[in-house]
Amino acid sequence: MEKLPISVVVITRNEAENIAPCLRSASWADEIVVVDDESSDDTVNIARQFTDKVFSRKMDIEGAHRNYAYSLAKNDWVLSLDADERISEGLVPELKGLFSEAAPLLDKAFTIPIKTYMGDRWIRYGGWYPAPKVRLFDKKSFRYEEAEVHPRVFIQGGCGHLTKDIIHYSYRDFHDFFASLNNQTTLEARKWFKEKRKIGFLKMYRKFVDRFFRSYIFKQGFRDGFLGLIVAYGNGLYQVMSYAKYWEMLNRETRNQLWEKLR
Repeated sequence: MEKLPISVVVITRNEAENIAPCLRSASWADEIVVVDDESSDDTVNIARQFTDKVFSRKMDIEGAHRNYAYSLAKNDWVLSLDADERISEGLVPELKGLFSEAAPLLDKAFTIPIKTYMGDRWIRYGGWYPAPKVRLFDKKSFRYEEAEVHPRVFIQGGCGHLTKDIIHYSYRDFHDFFASLNNQTTLEARKWFKEKRKIGFLKMYRKFVDRFFRSYIFKQGFRDGFLGLIVAYGNGLYQVMSYAKYWEMLNRETRNQLWEKLR
């Protein structure tokens, strides 16, 4: 198969279990770039079996880390992939058709549907599918906000939409799901603390209820059975956990300031 003029860029940290099938799914690209966040397992050695473009950089701020990784690509067009993701077989011919046109692409970025799994179960409802994200873009017209968590994307130009999936093996089980939730809410609380965001208990509670019912009822998470209930609960719990950690940070700051005055 003729290689497509796309650089697939993958961010890794301790992904020895996932990295080989991830990079194998990108074999159609004429460049694969891996930026590793100081893995302590065999991630780097496995990645080098697929590409010689393996770099090491300590993750500091997610947005800045991703922007750095994309800057290493030789091609203008980049497909951003996480190590626990795979490019579906259907997506490859769609990409081939997109880049087979003689005329340059009018859009500067494209969203791709993300098909997320917990273990061997696809999270089909609750707003989790198709959940398209901007993953294919012209790096000259694209950048991430340099934020620690959920960085926004900025695109200079139009954004198109592809229809075939990236497969995301996001969570091995419920333990993995809640561990990820714990890590993400710590970063979210730090973001709120830096902004000194005004969030009280009632606002947090309203958001918890809204997120749960939106996911479970309005976006039909109940159709995923018990899995849908837990995922919807996790969507709401994100607000509670973020608020609890933010509240703790604010109180710690107040105590420290009071202690400084008393010294």
